[in-house]
Amino acid sequence: MTYTPKNLAGALIFIGTAWLLLGIIVSEALYPGYRVTRMVSDLGVGSTALFFNSAMMGFSLLILATACLLNKAGMNRGFVVLLVLTGIGALGVGVFPDTLAVPHAISAITVFVCGSICALAACRCFSGLWSLVSPALGIIALTAMILLGANVYCGLSAGGMERMIVYPLILWGLGTGGYLMAQEPR
Repeated sequence: MTYTPKNLAGALIFIGTAWLLLGIIVSEALYPGYRVTRMVSDLGVGSTALFFNSAMMGFSLLILATACLLNKAGMNRGFVVLLVLTGIGALGVGVFPDTLAVPHAISAITVFVCGSICALAACRCFSGLWSLVSPALGIIALTAMILLGANVYCGLSAGGMERMIVYPLILWGLGTGGYLMAQEPR
């Protein structure tokens, strides 16, 4: 069976996103005294830095490879550019721990904004139910980003509100991967 660039892109975004999710979960479990009320990026400093940062960088590289494959497949150029920016931002998060406040913040904001807009834009790039679910995840992430920026945590703490950005984007990556892998091969 021959797979299309879209099928392969789906596999890469799924693997990269799953790798990131597992990297977060394992880092949270291994970080001494870590609680989910803390920021996700705290995992990139200290005893879990190597594990968390390598998962973030691996995710980044697979997102960038996904963007290349989707570009080759003729996917909407704006969508591909947003995906590239998301991947570059994720690379920055992995390279610049939150102890390097400015480059880390720029990188994280790039991931949050571009990833959320990618999810919103999917309504024009994808079909079926995923074209409806995907933007909903983008709206959740963007709303949480605005609330986090305004220091409104809705009882979740800053770390909890940050997760309301991160987890919908992770779900979007996994869902998009599944959607693209399910496209009919040639």
